[in-house]
Amino acid sequence: MNVDPVTLVTILLMGIATYSTRLAGLVLVRRVPASGRLRNALEAVPAAVLTALVAPAVLAGGLAELIAGAVALLAALRFPLLAVVVLGAATAGLLRAAGL
Repeated sequence: MNVDPVTLVTILLMGIATYSTRLAGLVLVRRVPASGRLRNALEAVPAAVLTALVAPAVLAGGLAELIAGAVALLAALRFPLLAVVVLGAATAGLLRAAGL
């Protein structure tokens, strides 16, 4: 199997960049004191990232995805994040199985 050197270097550099950003995050969290506003912002990051990943699929998908997104949105008002994800995925799966 022939591997293009440019492809190999690109993959290695991408791996280094990914590892570096993760490591930098761990180092910065230890050195920067988390004040009230910073702590609130950091606590909002997981939900914001999940929303950024899910919203395009919900809006570009069919009726099943739209309904599942609405169910997840309503569930997010009362339940923890893990329950919302499970409920949204289960709703989408059931609606797809039903033919929507």
